[in-house]
Amino acid sequence: MHSDNSVRIESGDPASTVMRLGQIGFDAPAALLFRFGLQLQRVSAGEPIPGSFWGDEEAGIIGTTVYARDDTPVHSLLHEAGHLIVLPPERRLDVHTDATDSIEEEDATCYLQIVLADQLPDVGRDRLMADMDAWGYSFRLGSARAWFEQDAGNAREFLRERGLPHGTS
Repeated sequence: MHSDNSVRIESGDPASTVMRLGQIGFDAPAALLFRFGLQLQRVSAGEPIPGSFWGDEEAGIIGTTVYARDDTPVHSLLHEAGHLIVLPPERRLDVHTDATDSIEEEDATCYLQIVLADQLPDVGRDRLMADMDAWGYSFRLGSARAWFEQDAGNAREFLRERGLPHGTS
């Protein structure tokens, strides 16, 4: 585990407890993204993140590159990378900031980010789902875990049909 003093901490805000890239480093996430034909570009502290839909510390995407800073939440990095991973490679190059308006692709992206969290040391799906809830992701069953375990069959099938990671164990 890497410590990073630049990570923003705001007492009383549940979102302040989410795991940030500065805590796990960039090497493992970069290697994970590389397996899917993506690059991870580190952005300097205080600089705007290119391609960030939400701004602030949220990850950004342009083409096959995911942009992030040390203070970027791990869930945000995995979510934005997931958007690119679920797209056919020929569509990725056209992406700038907003990857999709498809509910099916958004669901698959949320599911995939949870599955991919197991491939990052010191993260895992349990931590990622807790961070998603703390950040304010909204699922009709009330939590990321309930959605993932009870209501995400369509997302799992979307990923399975495309040969993408979809394991539930």
